[in-house]
Amino acid sequence: MIRYIRRAAALCLLLLVALLLNAARIQVLDADSLDHNPANRRLTIARYSQPRGNILVGGKSVTGTKDTGEQLKYERTYTNGPLYAPVTGYASQTYGTTLIENAEDGILSGTDSMLAPFPLWNEITRSQQPGGNVVTTIKDSMQRAAYDGLGGRRGAVAAVEPSTGRILALVSTPSYDPGLLSGTGSPVTDAWQQLNAAKSQPMLNRAIRQTYPPGSTFKIVTAAAALDADVVTDPDNETDTPSPYVLPGTSTTLPNEAEGCENASLAEAIRVSCNTVMAELGVRVGLKGMVDAVRKFGFNDTGLKIPSGVAKSNFDTEMSDDQLALSSIGQFDTTATPLQMAMVASAVANGGDLKYPYLVDRTTTRSGSTVHRNGSHTYHQAMSPRTAVQLRRMMVDVVEQGTGSNAAIDGVKVGGKTGTAQHGIDNSGRPYAWFISWAQAPDSAQPAVAVAVVVEDAAANRADISGGGSAAPIARSVMQAALGK
Repeated sequence: MIRYIRRAAALCLLLLVALLLNAARIQVLDADSLDHNPANRRLTIARYSQPRGNILVGGKSVTGTKDTGEQLKYERTYTNGPLYAPVTGYASQTYGTTLIENAEDGILSGTDSMLAPFPLWNEITRSQQPGGNVVTTIKDSMQRAAYDGLGGRRGAVAAVEPSTGRILALVSTPSYDPGLLSGTGSPVTDAWQQLNAAKSQPMLNRAIRQTYPPGSTFKIVTAAAALDADVVTDPDNETDTPSPYVLPGTSTTLPNEAEGCENASLAEAIRVSCNTVMAELGVRVGLKGMVDAVRKFGFNDTGLKIPSGVAKSNFDTEMSDDQLALSSIGQFDTTATPLQMAMVASAVANGGDLKYPYLVDRTTTRSGSTVHRNGSHTYHQAMSPRTAVQLRRMMVDVVEQGTGSNAAIDGVKVGGKTGTAQHGIDNSGRPYAWFISWAQAPDSAQPAVAVAVVVEDAAANRADISGGGSAAPIARSVMQAALGK
């Protein structure tokens, strides 16, 4: 009898061990797959069971949460949603997250292990901490100046602090209210469909996710390449360039909108924006030299993050000389984001030292203790300090005596470059108006801000003056806000 009891006990013990092993397998080995099973709503319910952390601008929150009383309890809200949508993105219970809401989701949702009181605490307890906060580098007055300046037209503005890389303004218009997408149900799906169907593409972040032909603003990059390569040794000497200029290997002539470009110096070519001079200089630098130069400014970088991903600004690495000539004046297949062109102006303003752009100053716990702080670091030495000094003088001439006079600010040193990019079949589309610039207060040792503005389909002739007319006044307003004018 006792023998049978022992056998039964052993069998029960074996079954208990098997049960424990299976429970361990489910809880440890299969935990991740079960967590991410579409049929499992526990994580989703837990995710929205507490308020999401906030995104801050100038010490004030531009986001919030509201108690819906539903199973997914807390829903995201936004203050001045359209103004800050290109910065915050959206956090939707239906469609997920974008931009900072996505890049810093771990902090904002409370799941980031850096918020835990002890290492591996969240993993062991399978819990989450109160959502932390994200402090941005955006300056509210500059963001508003850019948004108001665009006035709902299709376009974008990016502004950077040259000495640090801090992004001070990031605007894209037309914009949208991300709060319309926060919850669930038919109002959210209807808003999603309407926003995605809109011809104006309000959900497109034109400042960092849309690339445009940069037109004549790209001539600053070509000028830097020519000076660094000693193709031009004195920017005030004549360049021996005909006008019009026959593109190499073709019978096609490249004209100028400006007058007086034949044999113009580099300085004069920048001031009045001569296509012929800059195209010829790009060919003289050569394809390898130009590719090396543009990479130092950030072109062709597929990994740029601020922390959201930035679209690649393109400069072809394989071209014929006629294509290189056009690319050197910001046409052919050359494209850039507004942020990229703000980086070009920033590199000139900061003595050739291009700082890596960043949008998040620091992340904190709910109580305000710093979790992580971003600092300034060099992205590339885009050009020599000597070249930067020469380009700064030339850009000042553009504003004081050339096509960029609409960006002038009394008592402030302002450098700029206008641009009008042609597009469409046979360049039939209305041009994009560009302006890049930087501004330095009279009592400061270095420029305070670098700005890039693009206005799509600007109502202007295909001349650089359209950039000066449509985009420069917006840049001036942003620079004034940066300087407290």
